[in-house]
Amino acid sequence: MNKRIVITGATKGIGRAIAEKFASEGWDLALCARTEKDLAELNSKLQTANNKLLLSKCDVSKKEEVKAFAEKVNSEFGAADVIINNAGIFIPGQVINEDEGTLEKLIETNLYSAYHLSRMLLPKMIEKKAGHIFNLCSVASIQAYPNGGSYSISKFALLGLSKALREELKEHHIKVTALIAGATYTDSWKGSDLPKSRFMKPEDVAKSVWDIYNLSENTVVEEILLRPMLGDI
Repeated sequence: MNKRIVITGATKGIGRAIAEKFASEGWDLALCARTEKDLAELNSKLQTANNKLLLSKCDVSKKEEVKAFAEKVNSEFGAADVIINNAGIFIPGQVINEDEGTLEKLIETNLYSAYHLSRMLLPKMIEKKAGHIFNLCSVASIQAYPNGGSYSISKFALLGLSKALREELKEHHIKVTALIAGATYTDSWKGSDLPKSRFMKPEDVAKSVWDIYNLSENTVVEEILLRPMLGDI
């Protein structure tokens, strides 16, 4: 039986790179994203005779949609071996003057989605005493910066969730890794005046996930910090 991975925000950037990497290794994938067209395009690229794909349109900022996706995974896909809480958004601004509702939107998307999905998928992991959760944090999870505002707050909180889950899941033999990533070249950076060489590649982040997962059961990477070669942008 193939191993199974669940990825949110799977059609672009880091999420897509992780999906492509694990698909190439023969894994079954349960993927969600907001746009059906992007899901259909990804389906045509990843589907092979050797793996199963479960794709769902899901706005992870909406609790009911996250829960519907999790229920579909539990009923049609079974226990996950890996959960990638990747979906997130960035809204620049300052706490003192950003638009009303910015914090709520960022917390709902960047934190609550990981919280609700993990809670709903963990019982099956706990039952088999195996699994690995990766939370896609950010350098904004460890260092506030100008114009980071509520985005940084939400990413600090996601790192906090990672630490809490790590402590709670030790006894169940489930690993938790906070992936603290610097600027990675994705759609959100297209149009930037900076050259691609200034950014990390999504494929490098995906390979890091693969390598961390494949360590022995005796070892867990609790946190990994990845930055562009020339430092933060």
